[in-house]
Amino acid sequence: MDVSLTRNFCIIAHVDHGKTTLSDRLLEHTRTVEQRVMTDQHLDTMDLERERGITIKSHPVTMSYPAKDGKRYKLNLMDTPGHVDFSYEVSRSLAACEGALLLIDAAQGVEAQTVANAHLAFSQDLKVIPVINKIDLPSADLDMCTKQLEDILMIPGEEAILASGKSGIGIEDILEAVVANIPPPRWHDYPRTRALVFDSLYDPYRGVIAYGRVFSGQLKAGDHMQFMGTGVKTEIKEVGIFTPAMLKQPTLSAGDVGYVVSTIKDTADINTGDTLTLTKVPAAEMLPGYKEVRPMVFCGLYPLESSDYEKLKAALGRLRLNDAAFVYQSESSLALGFGFRCGFLGLLHMEIIQERIRREHDVEIISTYPSVIYHVFTHGKDMIEVDNPVMLPEPGSITEIREPTIQASIHIPNTSMGDIMSLIMEKRGSIENTDTLDATRVMLSCTLPLNEILVDFNDRLKSITRGYGSMDYELGEYKPGDLVKMDIMINGEPVDAFSSIVHREKAPGKGKALCEKLAAIIPPQMFKVAIQAAVGGNIIARDNVRVMRKDVTAKCYGGDISRKRKLLDKQKEGKKKMKQIGRVSIPPDAFIQVLKN
Repeated sequence: MDVSLTRNFCIIAHVDHGKTTLSDRLLEHTRTVEQRVMTDQHLDTMDLERERGITIKSHPVTMSYPAKDGKRYKLNLMDTPGHVDFSYEVSRSLAACEGALLLIDAAQGVEAQTVANAHLAFSQDLKVIPVINKIDLPSADLDMCTKQLEDILMIPGEEAILASGKSGIGIEDILEAVVANIPPPRWHDYPRTRALVFDSLYDPYRGVIAYGRVFSGQLKAGDHMQFMGTGVKTEIKEVGIFTPAMLKQPTLSAGDVGYVVSTIKDTADINTGDTLTLTKVPAAEMLPGYKEVRPMVFCGLYPLESSDYEKLKAALGRLRLNDAAFVYQSESSLALGFGFRCGFLGLLHMEIIQERIRREHDVEIISTYPSVIYHVFTHGKDMIEVDNPVMLPEPGSITEIREPTIQASIHIPNTSMGDIMSLIMEKRGSIENTDTLDATRVMLSCTLPLNEILVDFNDRLKSITRGYGSMDYELGEYKPGDLVKMDIMINGEPVDAFSSIVHREKAPGKGKALCEKLAAIIPPQMFKVAIQAAVGGNIIARDNVRVMRKDVTAKCYGGDISRKRKLLDKQKEGKKKMKQIGRVSIPPDAFIQVLKN
């Protein structure tokens, strides 16, 4: 097919604005998927995506569409995630496209991630087509959506297409707009073959399969290709497109989006964002790849059974191949044994990765407390990056600790303004600006410490706003903070899995809560065991594990009281000796329960 008849586009939107439902209707209208095999959320292939109703991975699919101008077009669509934690997936999809459908919920209007994804598309010079979705809802407010499009995103309201993914309204208008407004593939006249690797996965039978967008030239089975970034050379065994299942093709030409099966078996040989070219006539310069993504949240992952260490290592390698924003390196813990220090883009990203390890790779794991990267300055004016509380230097050698902050945009109903401002103050944040979006919604621009939003901020935001609040953020500057390392000691011995870096004012409250939780979970012991929270050697909170008491006087029936007292004193001496030489065994499920909370 002539390259001028190809269109590459993706769908971007806020969470739950109907991206996947709209893509289902596009598949039906173009007859890409037969009605008898069509399912809801057809492009969401993971169980996790279907259960949670969210898109985690971008999914490419090739459609054929006979337009009203009498020509048949090849449309390459990519459905993308909407949550802020998966914005890297969105940026990779945008790099492989020339245009984007920007979806807006007719009842919700423009929300935080709508703005963020729109700016991502604008920054890559893509043609953005606004679509107001769910217009058949009783609560739909088209005037509000049109006004927000113009005021917030600077897109003329008359360009918006009215549609409903559920009812199938406006699907033909969307397809015609894609054909008419999105330009044909760029850079197709470059003299050498170049393809951008935007994703990849591991197949146990065929090895590593690369997903790529061909910008110029062509790829076919039997060709010898190389990755320009890593220098790895290999032979192509098969190429094909997505329908959305893999469909073998004789060649992939300029403008095509498809997959490449090669002889590569090692997951470390392929990098997302690399450029593919032919070995015989290699390209001189690489395609613009992706900016290097830096993880924002770290935690330790350890196998529940030490014998599963190698299994967990293989699982992380395959997930790293499929998710370029995920990083890991090996580490060890006195309490948990050998494991890995893993970096994520956010808390939902961390939760999804952990669940995929359990489901897809059948490895039971324990995770430590999430933490962020701190910049620690010592007396020698050296700056070290610390993402694990165990690696924090001694307090006497530290001159300053700086913590990462975020620049957050929070969209909320104006009735929740007071409660949200209190929440931001509680999390040591500051509000810099307040913008009124319309009669019912406001946008707060604020600065917050990243460490404070890790665990419960988003849940509380949703609770206070009854689900109508949304937040988008990007990493800000590092700022000095009064931060200390809090250790949890059991029977006088620190347990590194529970160590954390906290603000000095919040340490007593967090320490008390953790001690109480541990005291309730750890099984009763034969002797009195203290659970203590300590900062720099000072105990700031304490609780005791329940004591298991054997009734040594049960065999006494009558007689003088001194006989019972003698037995009790003997037991008391035994417990004192046991406390000196005894060790507390913490069951693995106790770690899981505490770290989950």
